Amino acid sequence: MAWFLGLGITGVVLLALSLVFDGVLDGALDGTLDGGLSLPVVAGFLAMTGFAGAIAMGAAGAGPVAATAAGAVSGAGTGWLTYRFSRVLTRDRTALAPTGDDLVGTSGSVVTAIPAGGYGEVLLRLAGQPVKFAARSAVPVARGAEVWVEAAPSATSVVVRPVDH
Repeated sequence: MAWFLGLGITGVVLLALSLVFDGVLDGALDGTLDGGLSLPVVAGFLAMTGFAGAIAMGAAGAGPVAATAAGAVSGAGTGWLTYRFSRVLTRDRTALAPTGDDLVGTSGSVVTAIPAGGYGEVLLRLAGQPVKFAARSAVPVARGAEVWVEAAPSATSVVVRPVDH
């Protein structure tokens, strides 16, 4: 039973090292099984194999061969679950970053007056944050006027029209 406990403790220590060094030790397993064999997967397999074998031997009174088989089956299941869980975590994507196209149809206020055909500045809200953009309009727009965004020709400029009240 001491061998199984030693194997389980080794797996837990290996898992702790993989968490502390955050992927530095994964270089030892590069290129194996297309990246499926990571250090947390190996550590989970070893820990569960050892502890399940010790439980089978101590609590169920199984012999060494049966305890090894029970530990290996439990370890393989734990390794597979660890692999699947790590794949889910690495494929997790955040929401897309807002773009200028998200501004079309929003309203804002003029910060610097916009001459007809020229550029001024408007304050718009992009993803809830106030952002100042260069603005162009076909008609002159006074400072403080409310405007609607018609287009976003670049990442820093917009085409606006005054809001009729």
